Amino acid sequence: MPLLDPGHGALRPRTGSGHVPAHDRVPEDLADGTPQPLRDDLIRLLDAEKVLWKVSDLVRYASDASPYRFVPQVVVVAEDTEDVSAVLSYARENGRQVVFRAAGTSLNGQAQGEDILVDVRRHWAGVEVLDEHGARARIGPGTTVVRANASLMPYGRRLGPDPASAIACTVGGVVANNASGMTAGTDGNSYRTLASLTFVLPSGTVVDTAAPDADEALALAEPALCEGLMALKADIEADAQLTSRIRAKYELKNTNGYRLDAFLDGETPVSILRGLAVGSEGTLGFISEVVFDTLPLNRHTSTGLLFFPSLAAAAAAVPRFNEAGAMAVELMDGNTLRASVSVAGVPADWAGLPKGTAALLVEFREPDEAAQREREREASAVMADLELVAPVPSVTNTFTRDAKTIGFYWKARKAFVSAVGGSRPSGTTLITEDFAVPPSRLAEACEALLALQERHGFDAAVAGHAAHGNLHFLLAFDAADEDDVARYAAFMDEFCRLTVERFDGSLKAEHATGRNIAPFLQLEWGARATELMWRIKQTVDPAGVLAPRVLLDRDPKAHLRGLKSIPKVEAVGDPCIECGFCEPACPSGDLTTTPRQRIVLRREMLRQPAGSAVNESLLESYGYDAVDTCAGDSTCALACPVGIDTGAMMKDFRRLRHSPRAERNAERAARRFRVVERAARLALAAADTLRRRVLPRRGDRLLASLTGAARKAVRPDLVPEWLPQLPAAAAGRLPATDRHGAAAVYYPACVNRIFGEPHGYEGPSLPQSVVIVSARAGRPVWIPDDVVGTCCATIWHSKGYAAGNALMANRIVEAAWRWTDGGRLPLVVDASSCTLGIGEEVVPYLSPANRSLHERLTVIDSVAWAAQELLPRLTVERRQESAVLHPACSTQHLGGVEQLRTVAEACAEEVVVPVDARCCGFAGDRGMLHKELTASATAREAAEVTARDFDAHLSSNRMCEVGMDHATGGRGYRSVLLELERATRPE
Repeated sequence: MPLLDPGHGALRPRTGSGHVPAHDRVPEDLADGTPQPLRDDLIRLLDAEKVLWKVSDLVRYASDASPYRFVPQVVVVAEDTEDVSAVLSYARENGRQVVFRAAGTSLNGQAQGEDILVDVRRHWAGVEVLDEHGARARIGPGTTVVRANASLMPYGRRLGPDPASAIACTVGGVVANNASGMTAGTDGNSYRTLASLTFVLPSGTVVDTAAPDADEALALAEPALCEGLMALKADIEADAQLTSRIRAKYELKNTNGYRLDAFLDGETPVSILRGLAVGSEGTLGFISEVVFDTLPLNRHTSTGLLFFPSLAAAAAAVPRFNEAGAMAVELMDGNTLRASVSVAGVPADWAGLPKGTAALLVEFREPDEAAQREREREASAVMADLELVAPVPSVTNTFTRDAKTIGFYWKARKAFVSAVGGSRPSGTTLITEDFAVPPSRLAEACEALLALQERHGFDAAVAGHAAHGNLHFLLAFDAADEDDVARYAAFMDEFCRLTVERFDGSLKAEHATGRNIAPFLQLEWGARATELMWRIKQTVDPAGVLAPRVLLDRDPKAHLRGLKSIPKVEAVGDPCIECGFCEPACPSGDLTTTPRQRIVLRREMLRQPAGSAVNESLLESYGYDAVDTCAGDSTCALACPVGIDTGAMMKDFRRLRHSPRAERNAERAARRFRVVERAARLALAAADTLRRRVLPRRGDRLLASLTGAARKAVRPDLVPEWLPQLPAAAAGRLPATDRHGAAAVYYPACVNRIFGEPHGYEGPSLPQSVVIVSARAGRPVWIPDDVVGTCCATIWHSKGYAAGNALMANRIVEAAWRWTDGGRLPLVVDASSCTLGIGEEVVPYLSPANRSLHERLTVIDSVAWAAQELLPRLTVERRQESAVLHPACSTQHLGGVEQLRTVAEACAEEVVVPVDARCCGFAGDRGMLHKELTASATAREAAEVTARDFDAHLSSNRMCEVGMDHATGGRGYRSVLLELERATRPE
């Protein structure tokens, strides 16, 4: 054990004497993880790195966005179709069952299993645009919808399905559930826009439905399957009443059960399979690849958020906007609107909206401005006849073309589940239902639903795709309380009868059947159609290997099995509904755990009794998997609709692990930071001399060996590892400047006072460049004489050292107040993470007096300074042909990504932001403490960057630049301010 290993005792949850273990806790027999022989069998079959078997692995994959929780026996991380086929063969031969999971954003338990769970997200992402116009695209099932649309955007195209969870949900899941979203309706969903797919059958046979000989090959490989599918087609087509019923059912949005119209639309076994695969929820096979027919993007957008006195009034207006050609008409009730104030950017006065208030979010998208003007005219004519209200000052009831305002409207709408769910009572489980009725009866359905919720004691919260008669609502109850579960069960029975018998509606419009509607399938479809669905399952999966009880279940109480308890955890994470929106942004997601999983693991610890062997195993893994490998970048808070900052939670856990001695040493380092800073610069200079002059061939290896030994002896999370891409030391002296006439105070961050520019760079340093280019623009800056020894406090804040953080936070604010003449001048900071630190992150740790001083400071990032103050006053003399940008996570927090692009576009003819750009995971020095974090976080972005040549590799934060240099093999990432100085340097 390393000398200063903190152990895991400090991470143990504190429970009181009245703690009651949860009914759904992981059993003790899984404390050692996957049982034998299953673990060794799969390791022999697939290799050890593809088999996740620790109990912490099983727990983190047991929860998803649904109200259900089933613990798998093992998790397999499949890399290709060969892996999938091998697992399916093993399951058939050994009587086991398999469930596929990608993003885990499904709302009905479709991605949960009790035996072998296969992760088909990590290695399955990618987009290939198949023609010069972007009309078709081949997409991997692990690709998020946002990622796919980003690849199509340059072509002016998009996917048809556009679910609210597009930031996180994957294309494979969208197809497997036939998810549709805001605008897809019944014409733009996966069933209608999917050109072809590649499907791995339960037998292991791989079917590419686009192959010219697909039917011939399938008949040869699976004759019984082909015969069974054609027999089902004949039986359906022979029943005129059933055929008519099937066609009628799909006039509404409907994802309940198998897609029976596949037998009416398909003429051959392969074409039938292509249709059946859509919405099959992983019960018939694995979708390993899809080809979509894309749709026009129509960039000319006009959007209005219109407020009504009642839900019924809003619903009654929907047909009018449909007739006017609206692309989307979204409904939100008062509870939804009020809960949305937890979403960043939503006006605070929405909290005061009257109870009965409702709103419609109406959007028109057109190919040109003339068509846009015509739609706006038609919308105005509709609005003239409506009873609109403005109960709070922020309500305008107007249409806008402003992209920022439109983005805020959609953010509020898409946050429905998380915002409303996040405000539920602590400890309650959240159920998300969706159903569809004929759009003409939407107002009636809203009234009936609200009355039903009130009758059963549930708070009403309704939103939906009103244009298509598709409503969503939420129910919160305590899954550990038998009476509360009975209340939920009674509600579901009555709700399902209401939807089917009164409205002839769809019990699942776009979320797919799942575990909570499977028992009600026959209620909607009738006995004849339901038995045909059982025949489909038997025909395609005769051994019952895939996803049992997910879509078909004869148990009338199946929807009450596996409901998950929600123990109360740390306050910052407690509102989490486990939606998974945070996961694509997380740099550690492919290495250890995601923000959602960090919270899921804490909840399991609190389900366990005192002295639990399961808890000991979870705690043993949690230190590295959750705490050490969290970058602490808080991009999870940006992605989370209610701003849950799991990074802050992990920083607090780091604080808990520190001994009093460690805290004192950290505070001492803060007090003597001038010495620490100088020592770090000297050490870097000595190391650079060793590797370049003394041992030019073996220097890097020797330094890595020395630091590696120190890490083993002391603690990997304390001693950085030497990386070949670390630059030489910065110059010991900062540029001379004059306070007189300065337009701003320039604060060179400590990282730029310690680390120099990348290897091979020739030109002025970053501090010199900022001084030069500011003077060149007539906006000179002044560097105070005493900046050495100060810091933004992020070093201590990110590591959880409370005393050192408070000391440095107050020191830098006091210094900034003095430097800026009491806030008269702005403070320009040349590292985006330090701008964020001084501008925002220090605030909670300031004394009351210093907090008052901070309120009067203006802290500006150097990129914003360049974009706003310098560029308009500069002449560009030369430009690079191409540049690639890495927007640092702190730049995202500051809202400065567009400013970064603006400065870069002044310096290069072509500017590229990689589609897969995200936090690099370097996080100050964390990339030197755990280089595997940066390697994992940057893998996709680095592949995109190194696939072609760029003339410049630019960012706005020195340590992120070092991290990206490490990831790309030394491409020479540098500050965009260096490039701006070069571009505007006089001839």
